[in-house]
Amino acid sequence: MNDVRRRTVLAAAGGAAVAGKAATAHAQAPPAPGAEAARPGREPGPYETRIQALMARMTIDEKLGQLQQLAWTGDTGPGGGQTAAAEKAARRGRLGSVLNIYGARTTNTLQRMAVEESRLGIPLIFGLDVIHGMWTTFPIPLGQAAAFDPAVAEWDAEVSAREARSNGVHWTFSPMMDVTHEPRWGRIAEGDGEDPYLASALAAAKTRGYQGDDLRSRHRLAACAKHMIAYGGVEGGRDYNTVDVSEARLRNTYLPPFLAAVDAGVATVMASFNTVSGVPAHGYRHALTEILTEEWDFDGFVVSDYNGVQEMIVHGYAADRSDAAELAFNAGIDMEMASTTINEYGKRLLRSGRITTARLDDAVARILRLKFRLGLFEHPYADEDTAIAGPTKASRAAAREAAGRTMVLLKNEKSTLPLDRSGSIAVVGPFADSTDLRGSWAGTWAEAFRPVTVLDAVKDAAPKARISHVQGVDAAGRNNRGIARAASAARATDVTVVVVGEAATLSGEASVRSDLSLPGRQERLITAIADTGAPFVVVLLSGRPLTMAGWLDRTPAVLQAWHPGIEGGNAIADVLFGTVNPGGKLPVTFPRTVGQIPVYYNHENTGRPYDRANHYTSKYLDLANGPQFPFGHGLSYTTFDIGEPRLSVSRVRAEALRKGDTVEVAVAVRNTGRRKGDEVVQLYIRDPVASIVQPVRRLSGFRRVGLGAGKSTTVRFRLSAEELGFWTQDPHGRFLIQKGEIQVFAGNSSLAKRGRTLTIV
Repeated sequence: MNDVRRRTVLAAAGGAAVAGKAATAHAQAPPAPGAEAARPGREPGPYETRIQALMARMTIDEKLGQLQQLAWTGDTGPGGGQTAAAEKAARRGRLGSVLNIYGARTTNTLQRMAVEESRLGIPLIFGLDVIHGMWTTFPIPLGQAAAFDPAVAEWDAEVSAREARSNGVHWTFSPMMDVTHEPRWGRIAEGDGEDPYLASALAAAKTRGYQGDDLRSRHRLAACAKHMIAYGGVEGGRDYNTVDVSEARLRNTYLPPFLAAVDAGVATVMASFNTVSGVPAHGYRHALTEILTEEWDFDGFVVSDYNGVQEMIVHGYAADRSDAAELAFNAGIDMEMASTTINEYGKRLLRSGRITTARLDDAVARILRLKFRLGLFEHPYADEDTAIAGPTKASRAAAREAAGRTMVLLKNEKSTLPLDRSGSIAVVGPFADSTDLRGSWAGTWAEAFRPVTVLDAVKDAAPKARISHVQGVDAAGRNNRGIARAASAARATDVTVVVVGEAATLSGEASVRSDLSLPGRQERLITAIADTGAPFVVVLLSGRPLTMAGWLDRTPAVLQAWHPGIEGGNAIADVLFGTVNPGGKLPVTFPRTVGQIPVYYNHENTGRPYDRANHYTSKYLDLANGPQFPFGHGLSYTTFDIGEPRLSVSRVRAEALRKGDTVEVAVAVRNTGRRKGDEVVQLYIRDPVASIVQPVRRLSGFRRVGLGAGKSTTVRFRLSAEELGFWTQDPHGRFLIQKGEIQVFAGNSSLAKRGRTLTIV
């Protein structure tokens, strides 16, 4: 056995990363008065002299003002906008940031109040929830994860940054990297699914896309890694709910994407609404200070979520608003969003010694550091003449290509897809002619730009075909008077495209569902079409996995399209007619029924894993074993053969891994079909015997490759200590690389069969 107790950030293949050395103490409460309260960061940067000089001129009120973020007229939580208060505070130099504000003219007006009317002229940072596009909406993040291609997340971030920064926005509250096993949770749409390795790769890519190499660029945004920590583990999938998590699960599952973002240079981190093993995340010093800043040397700042500091009172953790301010600030919250407890009670807490001047100066320096990095002291205003006013031809093309790469072909019996462009086609269903394609975090600012509907895109893609349209049922599935007409249309045409799913409002924040089936009578529409015996395909729009037990067996082909964004209709048509060969894979397991949740691929084996021949094994009496569709699943219009993984060595020393040695894994892949297409080669490992029980599979590498018919290539991965070790329950942070056998599998889903054995000696 070998263990690591020193801080080590290991290079991550495919963009993933694990946490470095853990905290030196697992303090649930803030430090005692007079204890060390300032948090160490990295070595001094280029702006430190200017920061210290500016802070020397600041009053306590001005310093506390930098810790405050107020909301503009937009409403993302209880209380609504704080516009008048923001203007007053900006003029007095007692405000650090404003959220929900955009538009070059609007932001410049408020910025002038801060820069030209306040005593010190410190500029404001303007933040906005640019989650998957501003004017140009891309697929939801869960859809982007389905591309298994970090470049897709990077495209979204680059386009978003260009559009938002030109409109006076400096900071986005993205990427969200909450790993989750809960499809009922509405915010699964905003994240990357159930796997920490995939989420880590995408977190790093999106951070790079937003921030680039220079935050002073007029085309870049400061990113925010959220939500720290374990928000995806909320009980029952209910938003804002309780999380009880072990140290090992925290470090092996929830923390890796955050370290990946920190290593990519993410500017800020946001705390989460949930409790973590009895402590609200806004007061969880173990994560916000001991791990984030002391272990990982994070030199950005931590922002609360909307009213999150004040809500510690409701949690039953803080006695009152003063207590909440003390607990949050000493835990590591630097800037408070919407609620004003730190700003209001800071002077009193300083006088009583409950917070220290050193901690205050540390927080202020972190916020000022980002303002300097953004170039706001030199260029505080947006150029109103060059502000981007809407999607461009280039941004739409990027969104269309990105959406095409996110589509997952779940089923395709008898090569029903792709469709013929001639003959007759019926396009039916509640979303056939709907513009509700943008997703839950598109933002009100994007509403002026109409997405391309599936119906319009089909007409454009098949101009010689006879196209008919019947809605059948509405999105809620309540009005079913059109089902008979839809069935008649199916009988009269060569093929029917049934576009069903859930509205964008049914996923996202505060949008939890206890039933994951199609809303209302949408399922009845599908079965009515199936009853006709005519050929049909289902296009499924959703912000989460949906259950399909009532109709899947009768449906020849199913295309999972997520909420695909402004060019979603065109992207769907591209796949339906074969212009784009689908290559996406599921970033999350699809359950058979809601009663099976949580169901995820990287589970533990139990002492009695499922055995059909043995009644006393882990199973459901009334449900087939396994998910409806496994993690990593996705079909193509061509076929691929993925060979056995070939290891550069069959044995490797644990000590060599600790020192940075790696094992190369080569996997041959060949397109055995007649079409050009993409395959995602997926590498999984299993550690069958360990001092802490390990998952039955762990994704440890992936690569999306495009191959022409009959072509082949070899994909190479490297397994390092990071992939081959694991974190223990030690709250001080203990990373182990244990001797023994490691099974290495390669394939096109988490059910990969072909494997080899690596022995660690």
